[in-house]
Parts: sequence; C-alpha cells; structure tokens
Amino acid sequence: MSGFVVSVTRFRVRSLRFLPFFLIHAQRCLAQIRRSDGYIAGALRHDRDRAYWTISVWRDEAALLAYVTGGAHHNAMPKMSEWGDEASTVRWVQDSADLPSWPAAIERMRREGRPVPLRHPGPGHAGLGLAASEPVQMVRI
Repeated sequence: MSGFVVSVTRFRVRSLRFLPFFLIHAQRCLAQIRRSDGYIAGALRHDRDRAYWTISVWRDEAALLAYVTGGAHHNAMPKMSEWGDEASTVRWVQDSADLPSWPAAIERMRREGRPVPLRHPGPGHAGLGLAASEPVQMVRI
C-alpha cells in the first residue's frame, strides 16, 4: 500500500455531563497528534448536535497506528465507549498529502464508514448517525 493515509472520525457525546471530560481528553489527543511522527495535516469540526469530527493525513498506516495505539489516544478510547452514543470511522489511501474537504470526508464516511463499538449506542449509531448538522466550528490542526 503506497500513498498517504487519510483517517476520518466522528464521535457524538451522548450527554452534556460527559462533555467536559471528553474535551479534556480531546486536548490531550491534539497535543499527541501534533508531535506524532508521520502526521502531516488535520482538521477538527464541532457540530451543533455534540458531534466532533477529525480528518487527519498520515505518511503511512504505521504512523497512524502508532498514534492510535499509544499515549493519550490509547488512554481515551475506553472512556469514549462510555461517553458516546454515535461513533464511526473511515480510512483510505490517496496519492496526495492534501487534506480532503469536509464535504468529501463526510461523503466518504456515508459510503464507506463503519460504526465503532459503544456501550450505549444511540438510534443513529448503526446508520453512522450522519443526520444533517450545522457546524459550530472548523479548524486546522
């Protein structure tokens, strides 16, 4: 497999009571990603329905897996299973290191995404919970 690996994630916090804890762990994951070997570019999106999206571009699958299985991200994942009611991910390989647009990433999630196991899945989880939601904030990381 040659080319750059793109990862898109979506996580919906199931209750406002979990939001502060989620945001603390999200900040720790951001710090980790910024210093991860092989990380090229990324963006975050926060929607009005408490859904949080990431797009990241990586040098290769090994670099992405090192991030996912280590540090803050690894520590946060068991908690996310408890705090979320919708979660999904999709990955693909592309020739360029360019960050995909949000519409392209969302469409890819619709077509090829898969739900992530959760302890308290909501009614939209299995269908990837992609109801139209208005973004509150979009930033590059």
